[in-house]
Amino acid sequence: MTARGGIFISFEGIDGAGKSTHIEGLANAFRAQGRVVTLTREPGGTPLAEKLRTLVLNDAMDGMTEALLVFAARRDHLKQVIGPALARGEVVLCDRFTDSTFAYQGGGQGFDAGVLSFLEQTVQKDQGLGPDYVHQPDLTFWFDLAPEVAAQRLSTARAPDKFEAQDTAFFTRVAAGYAQRAAQFPQRFVRVDAALERHKVWQQITSVMVRRGWLAIMVASQSGPA
Repeated sequence: MTARGGIFISFEGIDGAGKSTHIEGLANAFRAQGRVVTLTREPGGTPLAEKLRTLVLNDAMDGMTEALLVFAARRDHLKQVIGPALARGEVVLCDRFTDSTFAYQGGGQGFDAGVLSFLEQTVQKDQGLGPDYVHQPDLTFWFDLAPEVAAQRLSTARAPDKFEAQDTAFFTRVAAGYAQRAAQFPQRFVRVDAALERHKVWQQITSVMVRRGWLAIMVASQSGPA
């Protein structure tokens, strides 16, 4: 659990990996145990951050501009939604967080990882919790899926944004970016085999939650995604 008493879980993976399907299922499992759940996403989560999301996903810009907009949205998200929810002892389930920035802007687009690390340490710092406290998820589910399979899943989806419209080589670099972050933070990353059938993906998620003592076995087994 975080320093504020809540639980902060992020869901990561390339577009088409299916992570969004399981976020609501996990939210329902927590609610069945009487927990208050905040569902949110990045970029986004606040009125200001949603405006920045529209720019980031659709407008052409250089790497530095894009990174600054992503972290500006994240700062507002932390101050307005994530931080207060954790302070109230809630469960925060976030569709993407900083690992996506390192994977997409860093891995996919080749932006300077050193600059991203500086922004991470600066933007996510919360001196109210200590001079060196930096917000990070307690747990990150990484939905790992071959870019070719993800592309097939996205082929019938809505009109793609500028990232979803990228080629397979881009998503291969993004996947490598995720793998690098997972190796850097093995204590919080859990790799999920997203190529499996939906119920088997759900089993991977809930088994982790039960082992950590965050979900009861019965609740976990009955609250999967539809």
